[in-house]
Amino acid sequence: MIKRIAITGPESTGKSRLAEELAIHYQTAWVAEYARKYLEKIMRPYDYEDILQIAVGQLDNENKTAENANKLLFCDTDFTVTKIWCEFKYNKCHQWINEQFKYHKYDLYLLCNTDLPWEFDPQRENPNERETLFQIYHQLLKDSALPFVIINGTGAERTNNAIKYIDNIL
Repeated sequence: MIKRIAITGPESTGKSRLAEELAIHYQTAWVAEYARKYLEKIMRPYDYEDILQIAVGQLDNENKTAENANKLLFCDTDFTVTKIWCEFKYNKCHQWINEQFKYHKYDLYLLCNTDLPWEFDPQRENPNERETLFQIYHQLLKDSALPFVIINGTGAERTNNAIKYIDNIL
């Protein structure tokens, strides 16, 4: 049985890099963030309905990638991201995303802290709200009683901190 690890948190907290580095370390697969590819493809500002399509695409990619995983699957983005994204930006969330958040669980959630400097990217929107968003992620994971740890540090230190937690669930 494959253990799925969700890498979650606000924008520009190193989720993609961490997912890739952990997959290399554990010699397994990782699921890239579907939103990035989707937003580049639509060639217009996204809207509320697009977040649902992103969530569906993310899950589809996750399930396809799981077929090639070796004991662990690292997921750069999960339903905490799409749920919080909808609620923060639109003050509502799609029922399907809420249901997936409730029932599609991961063996461990790595909540990336905001201790990395903000890096500009045209798809990022909230450079001044990362700490607020981090607290929203933290509270949601706590309130939902999900198995999570906060990942701190920069560079190799950040990856090594994640590896320590992951080794504990293996």
